[in-house]
Amino acid sequence: RAWPRAITGGCLPLQRRGTGHRAMAASGDGGRQAPGAWASLPVSLEELCLGHTLPVGQTFRWVETREGAFTGVIGSRAYEMEQMEDSVRYRVVARGGGAEGASTASDESRSDPSIEDAEVLREYFQLRLKLADFVEHWSGRDERFRAIKGYYPGARLLRQDPVECLFSFVCSSNNNIARIHGMVNTLCRLYGTELRRPSEGLGQGEDEKLGEKLYTFPTLEQLSQCTEEALRANGFGYRAKFITGSVSALNAMPGGGENWLLSLRDVPYKEASAALTELPGVGPKVAACVCLFSLDKFEAIPVDTHVWRLVKEHYKPELQEKKSLTPKLMDLAERALIDRFGPHAGWAHNVLFLSELAQLKKRLPEELQTPTKRKKTKKEVKKEEEESKGGAVKRKLV
Repeated sequence: RAWPRAITGGCLPLQRRGTGHRAMAASGDGGRQAPGAWASLPVSLEELCLGHTLPVGQTFRWVETREGAFTGVIGSRAYEMEQMEDSVRYRVVARGGGAEGASTASDESRSDPSIEDAEVLREYFQLRLKLADFVEHWSGRDERFRAIKGYYPGARLLRQDPVECLFSFVCSSNNNIARIHGMVNTLCRLYGTELRRPSEGLGQGEDEKLGEKLYTFPTLEQLSQCTEEALRANGFGYRAKFITGSVSALNAMPGGGENWLLSLRDVPYKEASAALTELPGVGPKVAACVCLFSLDKFEAIPVDTHVWRLVKEHYKPELQEKKSLTPKLMDLAERALIDRFGPHAGWAHNVLFLSELAQLKKRLPEELQTPTKRKKTKKEVKKEEEESKGGAVKRKLV
């Protein structure tokens, strides 16, 4: 299928390139890839669109270096990825000394890093799940989803490391994507481990083009070195006490905080969510984000202002008059989407969410855009105030 530029946006496939830039750019050493060589994930745009998955608020470790191309870090590997016509090409541009990979890494992949590099990506993007089947199912259940799905192909959910996901979203409180991105990168720079660039394979000048140094997200042990004062000095504000408080709480868990977080993958969603909200700085929305983006709770719905607006407009119009978003109303909004889309409602919500983002909603026809309240002009506000005062005077005279 040929996707119009207006629809694909950051997913616009790059032109097909010669084999010197593809998976075949490997050394002759038994078929192994040379350091920095390009490889390919055979996945269609309908199954994975980088621009609808990486820069939209699930993770804050990726930077778009040019249209359709992103550089970011997964575990102890830094990848450069590009959207192609019928695949996604990638290469590892830096790695740690003991680069951990997918939990399912085979013996063969451990002897050949390039195999494990691909496994890490398949697990991160959850490519074992066929998005097209979900989309077909949701389209049969919901008219709005059916109308907008073609504008946001390949919007997948990521399966992230729970420690990284938790602290990234602790930084998200009353924040925007750009500032969260900055805070997460600051944590990595201050407390993470610098990744090594390959000594060969990137090509002349390419190392410089990749920009600044790349770091792992810090482990709990590394985060234990941070203090509230140091974080405040680096712009984290009141979130500093939540970060240090959550580190302390996790370190006190029997068996260690990382194992405790991983164990939440094996309990029901609401149990995992309730456990997370016991941590400092973790409310219902942050807990839902961690559950959905790292703990395999596919029914979780992080209800923010975007989701709240679309639920009121398209699924629960009786909530239109509700002004404040309370935990009870967040539960009602979440339940509305679960009832409509089923046990993978979090995946469906991901597409609906994209249609509410300012930079992406404009590609929808006007009749499909969720209406937003127009901000009143100063003149209109003044007129309303005068009319209100006039009414008060009349009532007093009567």
